[in-house]
Amino acid sequence: MYLNVHSQYSLRFGTMSIAKLVDEAMACGITQMALTDINNSSGIMEFMRACHSSGIKPVGGIEFRRGNTLCYIGIAQNREGMKELNDFLTSHNLEKKELPDQPIAFRHCFVIYPFSYQQPLRDNEYLGICFHELHQLYGKDLSLIKNKLVALQPVVVADKLEYRLHEYLRAIHLNTLLTKTLAADKCRNTDTFMPPGALEAKYGKYQFILDNTRSLLHQCVMDYPKGRVKLNRKTFTGSREGDYTLLRQLAMEGLEYRYGKHHPAALKKVNEELKVIYDLDFCTYFLITKDIIQHTQAKGYYHVGRGSGANSTVAYCLRITDVDPLELDLYFERFLNSQRTSPPDFDIDYSWDERDAVQQYIFNRFGAAHTALLGTMTTFKDRSIIREIGKVMGLPEAEIKGFTDPTQDTANRNNPTFQKIMAVYKLMNDMPNQRSIHAGGILISEEPITYYTALDLPPKGLPTVQWDMYEAEKIGYDKYDILSQRGIGHIKEAVRLIAQHQHTKVDVHDVKRFMKDPEINRHLQSGNTIGCFYIESPAMRQLLCKLRCNNYLTLVAASSIIRPGVAQSGMMKAYIQNFHHPENIQYLHPVMEEQLKETFGVMVYQEDVIKICIHYAGMDGTDADILRRGMSGKYRSKMEFDKLVEKFFQQAKALGREESITQEVWRQVASFAGYSFSKAHSASFAVESYQSLFLKTYYPREFMVAVLNNYGGFYARWLYVHELRKTGASVQLPCINQSQTVVSINGDVVYLGFIGILGLETEWMDRIIQERNKNGHYANLEDFIKRTGIGLEQTIILIRVGALRFTGLSKKQLLWDVHKFLGNKVKPASSPELFQVAAKLYHLPELLNTKLEDAYHEIELLGFPLTLSMFNLLKTSYRGDVRAHNLLAHVGQVVKIVGLYVCEKTVHTKNGKKMWFGTFLDADGNFFDTTHFPNTTPAYPFRGMGCYLILGKVVEDVGFPSIEVARFAKLEIVGNPVME
Repeated sequence: MYLNVHSQYSLRFGTMSIAKLVDEAMACGITQMALTDINNSSGIMEFMRACHSSGIKPVGGIEFRRGNTLCYIGIAQNREGMKELNDFLTSHNLEKKELPDQPIAFRHCFVIYPFSYQQPLRDNEYLGICFHELHQLYGKDLSLIKNKLVALQPVVVADKLEYRLHEYLRAIHLNTLLTKTLAADKCRNTDTFMPPGALEAKYGKYQFILDNTRSLLHQCVMDYPKGRVKLNRKTFTGSREGDYTLLRQLAMEGLEYRYGKHHPAALKKVNEELKVIYDLDFCTYFLITKDIIQHTQAKGYYHVGRGSGANSTVAYCLRITDVDPLELDLYFERFLNSQRTSPPDFDIDYSWDERDAVQQYIFNRFGAAHTALLGTMTTFKDRSIIREIGKVMGLPEAEIKGFTDPTQDTANRNNPTFQKIMAVYKLMNDMPNQRSIHAGGILISEEPITYYTALDLPPKGLPTVQWDMYEAEKIGYDKYDILSQRGIGHIKEAVRLIAQHQHTKVDVHDVKRFMKDPEINRHLQSGNTIGCFYIESPAMRQLLCKLRCNNYLTLVAASSIIRPGVAQSGMMKAYIQNFHHPENIQYLHPVMEEQLKETFGVMVYQEDVIKICIHYAGMDGTDADILRRGMSGKYRSKMEFDKLVEKFFQQAKALGREESITQEVWRQVASFAGYSFSKAHSASFAVESYQSLFLKTYYPREFMVAVLNNYGGFYARWLYVHELRKTGASVQLPCINQSQTVVSINGDVVYLGFIGILGLETEWMDRIIQERNKNGHYANLEDFIKRTGIGLEQTIILIRVGALRFTGLSKKQLLWDVHKFLGNKVKPASSPELFQVAAKLYHLPELLNTKLEDAYHEIELLGFPLTLSMFNLLKTSYRGDVRAHNLLAHVGQVVKIVGLYVCEKTVHTKNGKKMWFGTFLDADGNFFDTTHFPNTTPAYPFRGMGCYLILGKVVEDVGFPSIEVARFAKLEIVGNPVME
């Protein structure tokens, strides 16, 4: 009897989750109902699953609205009808068209209009009448519409309490006060499920309306298959056998490329994997991924295949990943096994500026009707909820901040207002707030995707499904992750610059050669890794130095133990100690020594958990991976997990393991599993790190320019300019006759680009370069202004940053002249002049600029000084008693040093207090690190960019020095002469 039910997916309108909605319906004895969320079908598949498990007949639909206006409700007769509704909504979403007053003529749907609708009705169209509208039928001739009337009882909330929540949601949605929401903005407080028989009683005088309603619902059957059915594209070649044949052929070709003609171990592994891939129907998934990789390689794009997919030797042979699973003893079962509950996927990273093209290829290749980006559902969370509630209650900003800011006085949190906020908070927490877009997931469907969802068009510009990855898994989709990162942009741009300026073609995929290069490994061991993906942060550089990391396997381990969970669990400290003193390691059992010798007795990876389960307890790879996932909280059921734990002990006992040792092995396995990180992930990161480090080692200028042009990495832009200068490059300020939009390189000379100038508009960057390319260099300021048509404000920015220094005139002279040309604020025409008329010349006193003035201009417009260093700006000439390079000679001593602030990291101690780690450059341009303990540090020790005088004790940890700070102060710089 319920044709108009809303869940929480009617965003900021409905209050019930799908589960609660079904529970409420069961409590009211409802046997069939239609979910009709507003302008979306996000919950339809979840709704059907919940209804089937509860014995309720589900019907799908969509309520179509323009703002607050109900246009009509579409009710699907079957899955074809659901597709029609999704297609209709999708077309308007993608084309950004307003919904019409009347929809298209559906073939498999019913349409229900509000009772006020006055236009003629088609055969499949009805008028919905609410019980509070029944009085309008009194005394009227109903013969013409008698068969067209159905009962319309909207369901939005569960009870009075949720109606109040609904009011808050509406006020938040409309960005207004609770007291200013109108009745038209909200549902009625009677829009709920009614007790058994109550709804029928409301329509008791109009039995035919109830009969029409039941008849309509009886005609609807959501004929979707029950349970999870694989919905991805089923074949690549047209048949399952054809897919296997092609995949095997490609794998064997790749086997020879990767391992040579005779490699029995690799051949055995590939054959074993191919069987599992075929049995689990994943051939198509591999082939589609290979197709994407092959296309992008042909286009010259660089990619990194990472994630658990790097555990697959077949993927390595197909060049989906550059991680060799045999070399690293990776387990294919970590990626794919018969008992895996969630579908695996490949994570393919591209450069940040190439991913859009890759996604567009996938849409073109597999068809718009069968391809969509994966969505996400953001929820109301934590402090943001309190802020939103406070706003609609009309509370002042200061009071709201007192409720949300943990540093504020908490005394007012006991007042009635805060108690009311928290009551609403509990109801709203984790409710869906808005639909968004997944970081990189793409779905490729066998059937048109609109059988299962309508599509949105977010700012990304590609059709996006209306549910998230978790719902996609439950429905039956395996996603393809096409991701982006700037590290690949660094590599791609560096290779291009090397080819352009050194006429050298670099193969960055020759990673095995890089791993054996002593010069590259020397850079790695010394932590000279600024700009290199994943290994440039202060913590990572410290770890590399502490481990004296000079090889791939150590780097793979470092890439794992640097992660917060592993580091905080104490595993990182244990690894470092055992690394340097392997003779002190005490293994519980010979199997532990055999399997963990590579990682010095410490479990570093998820694969280590699998290893121990297999080799110590005799489990197979599938059970071992399920057990690992279970220990991470990802088991399908507690009972199933407990059975596997029991199996671990039983099989260990059957192998003759001592029970006391097994208990300790299990304790270590269980305690680590929650922190563990995939070795395949770490290996993928390490491969890319070696690619970056190769470029930094042998082509440092091109590499650092590439880093700058791809918006840097961990650090501020100025530090990468500093690194560029260390390569011997002569870094020049932007110049209108030399610079491009981005940083450009010509031999030893590097010009900063226009894009780094604060306040310079993109339009003028492009016009300056286009005009220069067309008609040659600018002769002087007047020529520049006439040819570009640039205005006064933008020209002043270019003068002050030094971009017209080629004229030989000082900035002050140029500023005088530009006001002479443009001071009347009338732009000169940018078209060619018929006659060249020389401007009148005036004799002025010599106007000179100082380097100090230039430095202040650069700080303002570039964010950092280039003409002078920050050390040159200090009022004091004191640079400390020691320098970074000889700190180890002063271990245990209290020293003074002056450092230029690079970055900081805040951490919380076990008792909740804050402490900091700082990174600085000394006057020689070398790095050093500081530790600031709570008892010696003010609440906010750092005061931003600048130089600091640091007093502290030099300490050493495994050969790496740092300073434990006792006193710390920012040093004054010389004032801006223009302001004095």
